[in-house]
Amino acid sequence: MKTIILKKEDVYRGNLVLINKEHLVKMNEGETVAKLVAVSDKDRNHLINRDAAKALQHTLDEINAQEKIVPVSAFRSKQQQTHLYRNAVNDHGIDFTRKFVAKPDASEHQSGLAIDLGENKKKIDFICPDFPYHGVFNRFRAVAKKMGFIERYQEGKESITGISKEPWHFRYVGYPHSVIMVQKDFALEEYHDFIKNYTSADNSYRYECENKEIKLFFIKATAAVQTLCIGDDDQCEVSGNNHDGFIVTLHSCSA
Repeated sequence: MKTIILKKEDVYRGNLVLINKEHLVKMNEGETVAKLVAVSDKDRNHLINRDAAKALQHTLDEINAQEKIVPVSAFRSKQQQTHLYRNAVNDHGIDFTRKFVAKPDASEHQSGLAIDLGENKKKIDFICPDFPYHGVFNRFRAVAKKMGFIERYQEGKESITGISKEPWHFRYVGYPHSVIMVQKDFALEEYHDFIKNYTSADNSYRYECENKEIKLFFIKATAAVQTLCIGDDDQCEVSGNNHDGFIVTLHSCSA
């Protein structure tokens, strides 16, 4: 057996952190910046989390869309988010801004895990870029979910997410969480509630992938330091939920 150390401070770190007006960004900005890379060799202006960048490039390469789909907005510092929010209020009014722009520390863009994408054309709206539901754009959605991305703000989920439909906004959460969310039509908020029903490796949500089983479960943070014991050959990924615990992804070698 091997032991995984879970520190309460890590509740605010990881690919599955929930960021919204109730759950603000808590991770140190410098720590986030240290994990950022350029979206691509051609685009050094937009930065995102290293894992998200790799998944994005694989997706665009697979559908041959490097020249058709372009980054519009990626990582933003708290200062940049503050300026964006103020400018949106000044230019578009408070009602529009509340629908499409998060307040500072309530924006996923500050995590480095979110990116706004748009159709590559002469004029691109920075706040609401075009990303339609047809052709190469839907092919992107189909492949992106297998690479760990979700379309974060969907129609019909506004009362849950607090944000209007944004076809252009994609959030990296990692695989297989992205596929499960799409299959079950979950917003990230709903997925967090769902996974809390599973509280151990024995009582886990089990996802089958290429004849292998992935166990997913939640561990509540109850102490400054906790431990999780797994098999010697098992692989484990742990993400905080940005609130009260950890989501565990266990690639188990035993049934």
